[in-house]
Amino acid sequence: MKRLIIITLVLVAATALITVKYFKNLNTSGTHAGNVIRTIPDNAAVVFEFTNEKSFYDIYAGNSLLTNLIGEQVITDLDTVRNVLFNNPALLSFFTARNVFVSIHPSQSNQVELLLTASAGKDVDLTEFDQLAKQKNTGLLITPLQIGEKKGYNIYFNSLKKRFYLINIDGNIFSGSFSKDLITQNANYKPDREKQAFMLLPDQQNSNSLANLYINYEHLGPLFTQIFKNSNTDIFKPFRILPALAALNLNFKNDAVMFNGYTNIQRDKRGTYLNVFTNQQPVTNILKDLFPSTTAYALSMAVSNPAGFTTDLTDFQTRAGLKTEKDALFAKIKAETGINLIHEFTQLLGNEFAVVTTRYQEKIAIINVKNGSKLRPFMANISGMITDDVGQFNYTKLPFFLLGDAFNAFKRPYFRIIDNYLVLANSVKELESYNDTYMNRKFLNKTEQYIKFDNLLAERGNVAFFIHFKNAQQILRDGLKDDFYFAYKNNSLSWKNFYGASFQFAATDKNFYTNFCLLQNMPDTTVSKKTD
Repeated sequence: MKRLIIITLVLVAATALITVKYFKNLNTSGTHAGNVIRTIPDNAAVVFEFTNEKSFYDIYAGNSLLTNLIGEQVITDLDTVRNVLFNNPALLSFFTARNVFVSIHPSQSNQVELLLTASAGKDVDLTEFDQLAKQKNTGLLITPLQIGEKKGYNIYFNSLKKRFYLINIDGNIFSGSFSKDLITQNANYKPDREKQAFMLLPDQQNSNSLANLYINYEHLGPLFTQIFKNSNTDIFKPFRILPALAALNLNFKNDAVMFNGYTNIQRDKRGTYLNVFTNQQPVTNILKDLFPSTTAYALSMAVSNPAGFTTDLTDFQTRAGLKTEKDALFAKIKAETGINLIHEFTQLLGNEFAVVTTRYQEKIAIINVKNGSKLRPFMANISGMITDDVGQFNYTKLPFFLLGDAFNAFKRPYFRIIDNYLVLANSVKELESYNDTYMNRKFLNKTEQYIKFDNLLAERGNVAFFIHFKNAQQILRDGLKDDFYFAYKNNSLSWKNFYGASFQFAATDKNFYTNFCLLQNMPDTTVSKKTD
């Protein structure tokens, strides 16, 4: 009996040990992710997480996808850090199979800087770096570095002819950057334990993911200020001010970068225009089929309940301090025309509306309505008609108050009703240009590349941003700061090698399911092969 009790106790102890080890291993990546990501300065806009192991690099070996996404010089720099420093036999066991976080930060020098952060797999004695410094023919020159209380190393790469700064942030967590300013900021950074700068993935999801993307939308604004001459550019603008955090998983494709996951609204912060769409249900998106072939970028919106959208938009505009101006405008319209415009327009509003910017920097609004014939008399009564089909609104900011921030560019637009679509533009010429596009079916979806791109996108959603890089080239040339446009246009590997990008939101539980897609250009089949 005594022997049976002892055996039972041994089995119980063994089971407990195995259970503890199992759950410890299960939670390692998520726990470490939380510990590591908290050490990253909270001005980061985007953090890319991947596992430093051969299988990850093998997936993209010989594939220019990531190089086009990140840029040839940055990839060269990161590869050198990995191959020359961390793959050195003295350090290899410390960082292999560990998650690496690459964060993007604005800088005081009007540049965008990268910070690498990782936790070592076991205790790292800093003397390991001292020993590495004594080795010959390593391609490295290593000298001690101290920033405040943080110890580290100044590492000069012979092949790059530049310095990399590495510091021990906390315990086994190390951070490195080619920017002395950023690594100094990181060394002096004291995280706020009560503040969440990034949303983390559940442990199991993190451990099963090839790579992850974390986004703090509010921090995209300063990043865009570094990149664009005019920080108020409307490219991706509604997303850049959204009080929200996202955690997305990478889905592998040979010719596309695809992430999907969740964007969670921060309820303790002031809402923005996109918050209005969280109360809707995802809608099948078909309005994009009417985008002209010259589309450079577009913002699409869809609502399952137009009346509910109007109510929520009114509430949002009231909180934004616009109630007095809005009420005065529609009271004036009612007094002068007898039309309760908000009610009549809402009754006829369809499920989708979009604002398109063309390569010629024309802005076209396309609004789906339930019955174009019934809408026409209301539009005629609030407008000055130029022809039987074209008129100009008599009142300022109507599209903005009826449909929200995305329509702020249309102060007193010209309009035309084509079938069941209300089309707005800021000139008659732009309006007639779109009418020609519609009548002659000169749509973007008639091209093979767009069809391939569209097949990668979610069919249903509520908000989507799309950019066509070739059509947007002149706009990017005018808008990007010189250094960034030069890198975009003249580097053999850059974003110009992508056909298009899309960022989609589908409302779910008062938040957004999110899809991000970048498709590379198709090979040029028009180039004839050389013959012997």
